[in-house]
Amino acid sequence: MSEQRDLYEVLGISRDASDADIKKAYRKLARKYHPDLNRDNPKAAEEKMKEVNVAYDILKDPKKRAQYDRFGFDAANAGGAGGAGGFGGFGGQGGFGGFGGFGGGSAEGFGDIFDMFFGGGAGRSSRSRGPVAERGADIRYDLELTFEEAAFGKEVELSIPRMEECPTCHGSGAAAGSSPETCPDCHGTGTRRTVHSTPFGQMMNETTCNRCHGTGKIVKNPCHDCHGTGKKRANHTVKVTIPKGVDNGTRLRVSGHGEAGTNGGGYGDLYVYIFIKQHKFFKRQGNDVIVEVPVSFVEAALGGTVQVPTLDGPVDMKVPAGTQSGKIMRLRNRGIPFLRGSGRGDEHVVVKVLTPQNLSSKQKDLLREFGELSGDKVNPEKKSFLDNLKKLFK
Repeated sequence: MSEQRDLYEVLGISRDASDADIKKAYRKLARKYHPDLNRDNPKAAEEKMKEVNVAYDILKDPKKRAQYDRFGFDAANAGGAGGAGGFGGFGGQGGFGGFGGFGGGSAEGFGDIFDMFFGGGAGRSSRSRGPVAERGADIRYDLELTFEEAAFGKEVELSIPRMEECPTCHGSGAAAGSSPETCPDCHGTGTRRTVHSTPFGQMMNETTCNRCHGTGKIVKNPCHDCHGTGKKRANHTVKVTIPKGVDNGTRLRVSGHGEAGTNGGGYGDLYVYIFIKQHKFFKRQGNDVIVEVPVSFVEAALGGTVQVPTLDGPVDMKVPAGTQSGKIMRLRNRGIPFLRGSGRGDEHVVVKVLTPQNLSSKQKDLLREFGELSGDKVNPEKKSFLDNLKKLFK
């Protein structure tokens, strides 16, 4: 750099920029000139990054920044910016010096770059944490109900096979009179860390401890019931209230009745899925009930009262004279109760007029006489259909 550019211009910030603005601008440029994003011209990116490092090293330091603002670059850079090596490590040019090179040799170099590329400090803060408590797995249970049970609800008692906390050792995994010991390999953290040298410098890798399998504890004298696992399979009994109005596929959540957790984590949840048996008479449509009721030819023609099945028991329904097969009649508030809120759907009765069969000679004669006396009145719809058919082919 034969001619020193204005450092604020290099970072793309104003002279009254805050410390946070300076750091944000630096991170943005570090990403921009990262060698993985500039494979077509790595040397140019390296030179740009060197310039950015110098500017950042001075402006992030309040004393150096004040000297630069008053006396210029030479005064602020007295003693050297220190190790602003850019990305030289990639091209064999030297001077990168690991992640510290980004910060111009600053003490915060690794931390800044770790935050920049790996999401900000999570790796470092995790060092102080122990094994993570994990909630137990959820359990699914498929429950079959009758049509009426689904409509009006009920309380059921379910037996659920699941992993529970061992009642003998109370989940510790250790036999009576003993207790788990802190894992000597991970010192109770449940994880082990290894450091690897990379072109970027030293990188830390964190894995689950092989000795304690992430628990942070070693059980030297295991419980004879659970063999040191702290869990035991058992049949768990739970009462579940099925609300009125559930339908096929309804899912009910019962909190805390799933599998046992680990490292002090709570139990998972139980999910009950509802399946409804097919009914002999009723069909469901939303909250309405559909039922087909047979009616004799005489009842349909002359009218009368027929008995209709409902969810509440049989009721009498009037059939008007001249009712046609397929006519739908409604019985209000005889359907499925609403799952949320009050009220019920309706029952829709589909009338099915039965044609008489196996007639005696006298019955046949009477019907023929009835037909002759009625003429076209016996089936006005048929006469209308035939008239329209004649017009179509005329």
